[in-house]
Amino acid sequence: MTAATVDLVDYDDVIRDFDPVLGLEVHVELGTETKMFCGCPTAFGAEPNTQVCPVCIGLPGALPVANAAAIESAIRIGLALNCSIRESSQFARKNYFYPDQPKNYQISQFDEPIAYDGHLDVVLGDGTTWRVEIERAHMEEDTGKSLHIGGAGRIHGASHSLLDYNRAGVPLVEIVTRPVTGAGERAPEVARAYVGALRDLLKALGVSDVRMDQGSLRCDANVSLMAKDATEFGTRTETKNVNSLKSVEVAVRYEMRRQAAILNDGGEIIQETRHFQEVDGTTSGGRRKETADDYRYFPEPDLAPVAPDRSWVEHLSTTLPELPWLRRARIQTEWGVSDEVMRDLVNVGAIDLIIATVDAGAPAETARSWWVSFLAQQANSRGAELADLAITPAQVATIIGLVEAGTLTTKLGQQVAVAVLDGEGEPEQIVADRGLEVVRDDTALQSAVDAALAANPDIADKIRSGKVQAAGKIVGDVMKATRGQADPARVKELVIAACS
Repeated sequence: MTAATVDLVDYDDVIRDFDPVLGLEVHVELGTETKMFCGCPTAFGAEPNTQVCPVCIGLPGALPVANAAAIESAIRIGLALNCSIRESSQFARKNYFYPDQPKNYQISQFDEPIAYDGHLDVVLGDGTTWRVEIERAHMEEDTGKSLHIGGAGRIHGASHSLLDYNRAGVPLVEIVTRPVTGAGERAPEVARAYVGALRDLLKALGVSDVRMDQGSLRCDANVSLMAKDATEFGTRTETKNVNSLKSVEVAVRYEMRRQAAILNDGGEIIQETRHFQEVDGTTSGGRRKETADDYRYFPEPDLAPVAPDRSWVEHLSTTLPELPWLRRARIQTEWGVSDEVMRDLVNVGAIDLIIATVDAGAPAETARSWWVSFLAQQANSRGAELADLAITPAQVATIIGLVEAGTLTTKLGQQVAVAVLDGEGEPEQIVADRGLEVVRDDTALQSAVDAALAANPDIADKIRSGKVQAAGKIVGDVMKATRGQADPARVKELVIAACS
């Protein structure tokens, strides 16, 4: 049975027969102004091949110079991950030919990473803490970007490819875990929780914008299966460049089911890279996975070893911000919410968004309500992570402020939020352009009330007889007539007064 024709095994059967083993490699683009070994800018979205120079496109005789800000960021990442910082770490050349690597080698680190032997404790959905051991965090440069024309965006079947070297040389830190074992059925959940916790940590450190949708944070998910009576790990596959938390979980689960089907049929797992298909949550084969020997690592002759002064490293350790999980514990106490509510907020990725919205001036309870109800619904309907919605906490705080001030009703505020999400501009401008302010002219409201009562004489009689709850129908009609721009409370007052 080939991988292309494999039928998936039920997940429960996978867990019954096999133990999954994970290895997670997360690449984070650092938020430096210039590239790792040259002075080219790193801004995302520039015209192709406009942010390049002889160094980052590998012209003969061009010499690299290490970016001091990137080295500092790498050390701070290592410290936050409870790693040891190496007294002297060496850059190396990782040799391979691929069109998006213009030098035909990548400057990386091999046996002397700048940070090693750490861990990250992550919280799962039920509050369980899982420790993920970190093997290393090393510095390297990013590759360029290939655009394959035809072939559904893949190199196989493409008629030709275009290359953009703007990204080539952007500083990266690759964070590599030790094998994650013992997770069993929760392996996909552990993978997602780890990448999510790492994203939160890196964002708190301020070393990257961690935009998974833009490739600033990418996860390579290694998955293998061991038979229950086995003593050695199985052959692994590496699903490359998974770019959302949900996709990390889906990719791991799919690979477990796919590999189990092959093994149950007597086949062998091929050690290879695989591509994740966002459309259907499957993976497809890429290239046979090289080993360290295949890359022919050797020390980079044009760069001196990185030997950070111990006192400087100790100083950097004092600059680390309040870590996300400690801040959450503090915030939970300040907000007075239960463990269950806090876990829900964490699981939907709302904590930092709520905090930023409160910092921008919104009441905490109202900010929570907006993010975990209306905006979470918007994220779900748009197939996006909450943090990736095209609306900022400051914009949400502005909308909340307009509702609190009575300028907008909640429904009008939601209309404004949708317009922001759709790229129509800032909240105040949308309110002005659409004329969405609440109608406060009693004359106009009274006219709408009188018309609604005249159209519903039976309802008017009920209100006159003391059945005040019947006013809801009239209020609804007035709200419809005013396109939701009337103040419902004021409309109800006018309805009751008119029937007195």
